[in-house]
Amino acid sequence: MEIKYKNRKLENQLTLPKEIIKSFGQFAVKINQRLKELSDADNLAIIGTLPAANCHELKGSSKGKLAVDISKNYRLIFEPNHSPIPKKDDGGLNWEEITKIQINEIVDYH
Repeated sequence: MEIKYKNRKLENQLTLPKEIIKSFGQFAVKINQRLKELSDADNLAIIGTLPAANCHELKGSSKGKLAVDISKNYRLIFEPNHSPIPKKDDGGLNWEEITKIQINEIVDYH
């Protein structure tokens, strides 16, 4: 999957080894693992088959975005980076057609 980042600062935090450790400490290994899984996947549906990632669509004000687990509380938040965004007939995201994403943040949203 093709990965973009919301901004240069986040890209540096997530792609430079010193920065990821500095920014995320103990979560750096799990963040790297999730980024590799996302990068290696042909589409989002493959990530949906990984139980540990717990990939899920968000609701409410975050509708249209997705998350994967980093820890019990922390999530890597991203969204499809397509125009138009692939959707199913019922309005949900078509995970099989999502091959490009933009990572927006890592957050504790609980």
